[in-house]
Amino acid sequence: MTGCYNKIELDEAIDKVWQRFTNFHDLSWAPEVVTSVEKVGDIEGDQVGARRILNDVFHETLTELNPQEYSLSYTIDDGPGPVAKDTVKNYVGNVKLSANGDGTLVEWSSTFESQDEKQVQDFCNPIYRSLLTALKSNVDG
Repeated sequence: MTGCYNKIELDEAIDKVWQRFTNFHDLSWAPEVVTSVEKVGDIEGDQVGARRILNDVFHETLTELNPQEYSLSYTIDDGPGPVAKDTVKNYVGNVKLSANGDGTLVEWSSTFESQDEKQVQDFCNPIYRSLLTALKSNVDG
């Protein structure tokens, strides 16, 4: 099993940054990257099991939300190209925040199984970098 890893340091307190991740259905902090979020089902965005469709193509489910550890995990259940359900298996994304002095370290990673791991990495890493850049633009100091 392989994965992706990206990180960014922000000049904001961890609690302020964490607020951006507490609702799985809200990615308003990344309008340059996420143009639409559709809530799927009745489970609210702050509950494990919440589902969403991003940009009409990424089907995701929240599998862990841990405010004490400032972390969350989700699965990609289906998506375009390299992350389509018949191409990639067991895709789990993770976001972990850590206090870093007066600021916050945000780490966005994933693990998955695929016959073409590099293709998945080449597809997902730029998305994670763009999400982190948007986070910095919309949250940072």
